[in-house]
Amino acid sequence: MLISTKGRYALRVLIDLAEQDTEARTPLKEIAERQNISQKYIEAIMTMLSKNGLVDASHGKGGGYKLNRKPQDYKIGDILRLTEGTLSPVACLEKNAEPCPRKNECRTLPLWTKLDELVESYLDSVSLADLLK
Repeated sequence: MLISTKGRYALRVLIDLAEQDTEARTPLKEIAERQNISQKYIEAIMTMLSKNGLVDASHGKGGGYKLNRKPQDYKIGDILRLTEGTLSPVACLEKNAEPCPRKNECRTLPLWTKLDELVESYLDSVSLADLLK
């Protein structure tokens, strides 16, 4: 499993928003400058986060983004599954994967299954609030 820049940047952006005034909206330009990420790239990430209900967006004068829940209510696993599509270490464990014809004789499947469970469990146990500490 390799987390892409989209996943890493989404976490950075959400942490940035969590550090701001919870009532005010933060302009995209400010986030981009603080995080040293191109505004265009952050825009794509914010669109994804907004469409999936992780942030509230407002356009126009005084617009920007803000978290729509408390930092402890954002699980890192949920954020990474959204940005990455999957956290599974092998294709056969991905959601909606085609059944593997070797499943019954695969000697490595227990290894991958346990790794998948450990990764998912750990990432679901960490919240945005934990990363703020």
